[in-house]
Amino acid sequence: MSAEKKLKQLGITLPPVSSPVATYVNAVQTGNLLYLSGKGPLSVDGKRPAGKLGREFTIEQGYQHARTTGLDLIAVMRTELGSLDRVRRIVKVLGMVNCTPDFTDPPKVINGASDLFVEVFGEKGRHARSAVGLNSLPMGIPVEIEMIVEVEPVRARRAAAGKPAKTARAAKKKSPPRTTRR
Repeated sequence: MSAEKKLKQLGITLPPVSSPVATYVNAVQTGNLLYLSGKGPLSVDGKRPAGKLGREFTIEQGYQHARTTGLDLIAVMRTELGSLDRVRRIVKVLGMVNCTPDFTDPPKVINGASDLFVEVFGEKGRHARSAVGLNSLPMGIPVEIEMIVEVEPVRARRAAAGKPAKTARAAKKKSPPRTTRR
């Protein structure tokens, strides 16, 4: 099932893409890789959550914050690619957890995003991952997640749809043969 259809089946509505909070962009594509900038949890009642896991937040609350962060990342993917069906694979996820020094469960928190990616993308959503605990994150947010996604080139999508791929060679007008004078 396509990722777009799966979102509908799960009843998931993506949020509007959040704007970068500093001098960077939400994503950069180079070749068939889309690099997504770090995102934090979505605002609740107009206020972005702030606090540490192991003090202000439980593992379960952190899991939900990671899930909402994952929703924002998926919204960025759709905005950048036009359709989530261009995602070939979630390659790498880096999850950072703002936590107390004795908090040892960052992987359980970041599972909130990882589980969401598998729900939406199926096997394409399984990824390599790092989940680390840090003593601080921007604006005190409890989690920040960035990722790398492999995407299907537009040319491959055209071929799959039965349309001929546009190549540089085919796009050039044929010029008349050159004649040389001796």
